[in-house]
Amino acid sequence: MIQGMIGRKVGMTQLFLDDGTVAPVTVIEAGPCVVVQRRSGAKDGYEAVQLGLVDAKAAKRADRAMRGHHERAGVPPTRLRREFGIDAGSEWKPGDKVLVDIFDGVPKVDVIATSKGKGFQGVMKRHNFRGGANSHGSMFHRAPGSIGASAFPSRVFKGMRGTGHMGSDRVTVKNLKVVRIDKDKNLLLVRGAVPGAVGAAVLLHKSRAK
Repeated sequence: MIQGMIGRKVGMTQLFLDDGTVAPVTVIEAGPCVVVQRRSGAKDGYEAVQLGLVDAKAAKRADRAMRGHHERAGVPPTRLRREFGIDAGSEWKPGDKVLVDIFDGVPKVDVIATSKGKGFQGVMKRHNFRGGANSHGSMFHRAPGSIGASAFPSRVFKGMRGTGHMGSDRVTVKNLKVVRIDKDKNLLLVRGAVPGAVGAAVLLHKSRAK
């Protein structure tokens, strides 16, 4: 079995469960992906496959090296490629298609994506600082406060929380429950929120939690 695949975040909605309760779900377009390369234990030291997310516009942007890499597998060029582990003895080979049905019967998944970029932010938004009083004459509303003594050690300690760039980080959300699978449209519905903007690429892994 293959341990995961690449998808794209479609958006969030809500779904009525069998018990009548309403659950927030994230809709993910899982694939379709193609196997671009096979890694073997005898040659590479581990068992894995390199998957490429099927994209109609990727052929226009592929350079000569990427075209040759995909031609060896007999598949059209892809823009996004990632490796996923497989079980020893699996018969996956270059050119095979990977669809959302690999998650059939899987209760939970781990989702990896890049969070939304927030740009340059202050300490209250970036680190949830309390801030100062909002009363008249306070002169201390959203400032970070003291960042270190001046006499000793006359420097700012490493790791001091301050202003700076926020977001655009690699985020992993574990153990999201698989609510529904639509094999006809290659859709995977998981309970809860998934990092990233609408249309962003996400990596789906079968959860390792017991």
